[in-house]
Amino acid sequence: MNLRSLALPFLAVAGLALLPGCQTGSQFAQVENPPPGFSALFNGTDLAGWWGADTEDPRQYLALPAEAFQKKMVASLPDISRHWSVDRATGDLVNDGHGLFLTTDKSYGDFELLVDYKTVPRADSGIYLRGCPQVQIWDSTETDKFSLGADKGSGGLWNNHAGAPGKDPLVKADRPFGEWNHFRIIMVGSRVWVWLNGQQTVDGAIMDNYYDAKLPVPPRGPIQLQTHGGEIRWRRVFIREIGSDEADARLRGTDPDGFKFVFNGTDFTGWAGPLDNYQIKEHAVMCLPNKGGTIYTQAEYTNFVARLEFKLPPGGNNGLAIRYPGTGDTAYVGMCECQVLDDNYEQATGQKIDPRQAHGSAYGMVAAQRGYQHPIGDWNYEEVTVTGSTIKVELNGTVILDADLSQVDTFMDDKKHPGKDRTSGHFGYA
Repeated sequence: MNLRSLALPFLAVAGLALLPGCQTGSQFAQVENPPPGFSALFNGTDLAGWWGADTEDPRQYLALPAEAFQKKMVASLPDISRHWSVDRATGDLVNDGHGLFLTTDKSYGDFELLVDYKTVPRADSGIYLRGCPQVQIWDSTETDKFSLGADKGSGGLWNNHAGAPGKDPLVKADRPFGEWNHFRIIMVGSRVWVWLNGQQTVDGAIMDNYYDAKLPVPPRGPIQLQTHGGEIRWRRVFIREIGSDEADARLRGTDPDGFKFVFNGTDFTGWAGPLDNYQIKEHAVMCLPNKGGTIYTQAEYTNFVARLEFKLPPGGNNGLAIRYPGTGDTAYVGMCECQVLDDNYEQATGQKIDPRQAHGSAYGMVAAQRGYQHPIGDWNYEEVTVTGSTIKVELNGTVILDADLSQVDTFMDDKKHPGKDRTSGHFGYA
């Protein structure tokens, strides 16, 4: 495993308290070309590249065998043709307020989406991200829906739970009926940023999984244009896929006051343990071949937030030492070892693992969600929050573990973890 620090990479640990267009036929209008780096989801001519789905868990249809998935897609097309059309005079994509939601053939991970829309009074629509509802679009003058939040305007993550960041837009930015509105939407992991007509309405809020609150949103899924209640028109529907480095940079952002570097990217000042088993190369900590052991900060921490980046080789297997006492196997004598493991470990090594050994898991105690790592060879951004007996792990913008270890009473191989109730200790790499 490589871990890095300083200007591009870093590990930061808080103090002792938690801180909080294309050319068309002559009978169609010409459609604007996409900006550099973007591709058009709507070609201005027909509905190529789209099928129809309802408000349904994308994990279920994406898990179908290829033949069954194709059959489902084809079966949706008559409904789509009844309710969706292309205006020959303007090149607009038009829905009559009914029918299935237009759904991209392709699934997307991290992306930037540009969309223009124009709707009518009392219409109620939205944009599903990775098949999950939704960036809200509605009539902000419809008094019957003020109790639901319509008066606050469009652009929020309306399906987030009450009080959650992003549920209500930060500002009301809707334009009057008859005018076009413009969305810019960025999704990295489960985090979403939204601008409506140039004003930010969502700032990096985690999007709830409407279909199962216990799971994060899928790592990949389609874009859906959801419509009901009245005509809505769409145009300039452009998308740009975001790579690992850009995703990391957006998540990294700027640390709030109270964070400090605990690895300086040059030497092991402030660290202890078998330091001779590790090297620093290009400002990253690297384990020497056939070496290992737990190196750890000389300082101890109680409640803290650790932010770091890591890169793994195929089959890589490491961990983060949480509240480590300084000696012994951190998985058992510390609060936990937070696993750092190739998500494709089984394929890479041919060895089966317990779910409680997967990346981000509290080793041997609580399993994390899988499938949210960047490709092998790319850097991943991770945030680990330790508060009291709880540990939360956010990987590449998605919370993959949120567990109270005081409630754990079953262990992998029935091997107890006597250190899980420790209240302080060192932070380290194992």
